[in-house]
Amino acid sequence: MTIAIITDSSACLPTEVVEEYGITVMPLNLIFGDKTYKDGIDINPTQFYALLRQSETIPTTSAPSAGDFINVYRRLAQNADGIICILISSKLSASYEAAIQAKDLAKEGLPGTSIGVIDSRTTTNALGFIVRETAHAAAKGSSMDEAIAVAHDMIERVRFFAALDTLKYLAKGGRIGRAAAWSGNLLRIKPVLTISNDTGEVVGVDRPRTKSRAIERVIDIMRGEVGKNPVHVAVVHANASAEAQHLRDKIADSFKCLEISVGEFTPVMGTHTGPGLVGLIFYTEKDT
Repeated sequence: MTIAIITDSSACLPTEVVEEYGITVMPLNLIFGDKTYKDGIDINPTQFYALLRQSETIPTTSAPSAGDFINVYRRLAQNADGIICILISSKLSASYEAAIQAKDLAKEGLPGTSIGVIDSRTTTNALGFIVRETAHAAAKGSSMDEAIAVAHDMIERVRFFAALDTLKYLAKGGRIGRAAAWSGNLLRIKPVLTISNDTGEVVGVDRPRTKSRAIERVIDIMRGEVGKNPVHVAVVHANASAEAQHLRDKIADSFKCLEISVGEFTPVMGTHTGPGLVGLIFYTEKDT
């Protein structure tokens, strides 16, 4: 059975992973005034932050349309028996709803192709880990049900914690979730946030007064969850490469990392967090 994998650009997948597994990446849309950019295609992080510094207003974002998903489903169905679409949390984007709508609309035209659409309840490299492991299972010959089970298992295991410079961008973008109670302290805290594995919402964890304490809090949380187990790690940042590299070095020295990478948020993700975010995404092996 041939299974095609779809995700969206918030997954921050390395090019080599996309190419190895033939993953289709749907670009999210970034809107600056009257101009729309395709995330990761028409604009890169360097260009984005330059525009953000110059802009008096915060840009907005939008999801691919149902029509966009239908076109991709039809193209992939020419060579695939099944399609698994794993997307950014439905609490953060309308991508999941658009993909579900497209699945329903495509049923009659693609009777021989099974389509599964999964709400990852997360984003960025956490979504990337889920997609990568699902694609790996599919490439090894797993059935649709088996590959989907891998995706759901990873959704429960992968964790994402981040230290932000401010809640301003999340608040203005409406993605603040259950951290909204902190929005009155936008300028006085350096919040530590996570995305709930249960609901896919942004949730407040702690509110230190300094960025260094916020980053240490993120490390402490990871230590409490991982212990001495081998761990897969991605360090992520939004226009904060020096801080991210420093965090990467501390994690590499303090944990048994099976892999560790440093990556920058795509422009769409940076729109919602603003510059300065530094985060950790991780999961341990099941048998540890």
